[in-house]
Amino acid sequence: MNTAIASTDTAGRNRLVMNHVQLVRAVACRLAHRLPPSVELSELIAVGTLALVDAAGRYRAALGVPFEAFARQRVLGAMLDSLRGLDWAPRSLRKKQRAIDGAINRLRHELGREPEGDEIASALNLSAEQYDKALDDVRAAELATMRLSGTNQDGELLIELAVEPGDDQHTRLERAELVKQLASAIAKLPERERHVLSLYYEEEMTLAEVGAALGVSESRISQLRTQAIARLRAIMRDRQPGGVH
Repeated sequence: MNTAIASTDTAGRNRLVMNHVQLVRAVACRLAHRLPPSVELSELIAVGTLALVDAAGRYRAALGVPFEAFARQRVLGAMLDSLRGLDWAPRSLRKKQRAIDGAINRLRHELGREPEGDEIASALNLSAEQYDKALDDVRAAELATMRLSGTNQDGELLIELAVEPGDDQHTRLERAELVKQLASAIAKLPERERHVLSLYYEEEMTLAEVGAALGVSESRISQLRTQAIARLRAIMRDRQPGGVH
């Protein structure tokens, strides 16, 4: 390779990195506030910075995609990949999460509708207070792999999996189909839970702010959010090959 060309490419890559270092911190902060305190912001930033450097080296303006959009996906994808490699949730919490998801899925098929909270608690042989406590515990075990991407013309919420998309057409089609399925799943949620997700993800309000807006406590909003996410997991798993239909 011509030395002058190589030098120019390197200089251009370095400029892209220096001009977008704040992007890494912004993505890390947005992700961190939905994760347990045990996840260090500095570690997310370190992983994201490496991904930014890699993105700058791979970026080709001829593709017609702005670098910021190109880099954001790769930075977020790298952070989530690093989080998936962690096993910070105790087995007991994962067991609770699976139990709640399973109860919701069973009741949906038995009742032909979304079950109420007290029905889920009864199916788990828990009191209302014990079920609320289980929801609080499960929230600590959740990894936020979803983010709200916006609303369509009908005002229906679209949830997009926050993972780095593949470059091939088949992966893009699979991703598009998954987004449609998630949008359909959200439409099936009880209205109050849809509202909580909308305020929390789309409006980026804190749990305390959502609680103030809806006139309930922050802990209750946390429980409603966790229950809504459990419903979404159950719906999406039911639609996978081998799921219950």
